[in-house]
Formats: sequence, structure tokens, C-alpha cells
Amino acid sequence: MTAAAPGALPPLYSAGQVAKALGCSAWWVKEQARRRRVPFTLVGGSYRFTEEHFAEIISVFEERPAGSPPAPAGPARPSQPRAAPPAAARAPARLTARTPRRARNSAAAGAGTEQPGSARR
Repeated sequence: MTAAAPGALPPLYSAGQVAKALGCSAWWVKEQARRRRVPFTLVGGSYRFTEEHFAEIISVFEERPAGSPPAPAGPARPSQPRAAPPAAARAPARLTARTPRRARNSAAAGAGTEQPGSARR
């Protein structure tokens, strides 16, 4: 990735270009953006990434050995607290089985009595 000239617009990279630089698939990059795990810009319905996004993607998925000091904190995106689900969504719903179709049809037809002219073949 290259540095932009002062005053110029920053270059935007496609998911395919970022994937090639990371050595993964474009699908994986798009999926991480769709799930809001990595920073991105949505331009014309397509995921686009700046150099800063690319650097943050690398730092988000960086693994450090146990016992090593943590990486210096850079400009991280502030996490947004998730809203608590409504009370009705938290309580499990009690499921009940439906009456089988044959039992419903036979009850509606008089519990199995044949109607005149409705003989089965």
C-alpha cells in the first residue's frame, strides 16, 4: 500500500486487494466487514478499505505469545454497547405441538363419517 500525496484523496482498496495482501479470500474479508469485525467504508454498496483500515485489520487479528507485553494502543474504534434484548425475547417460549392434519380433517368431517357422493377410489 502506498502513501498518498498531501491534499489528495486517500486510496480505497477493494476486498480482493486487501485479501491478496493478507493472503486470504475476498469472501473472508467481506464476511468480517459484514459482521462488523473490521473497519471499512461502504461506497456504492461495495466494501472499501483505506490504509488505516488495513493496518487496523492486521492489529485486530494479531496474536501475541503468552507473557509478552501487549501491543501499544493505537487509535482504536470505540466499541458500542449492545442494547439489551426486550424482556419477551429473553424468556424461552413454550412450544406446543400442532394437531396432526388427519385428526383435524376427520374432526371437521364428523369424526370419520362418509358424506354421500364422497366415496374414495
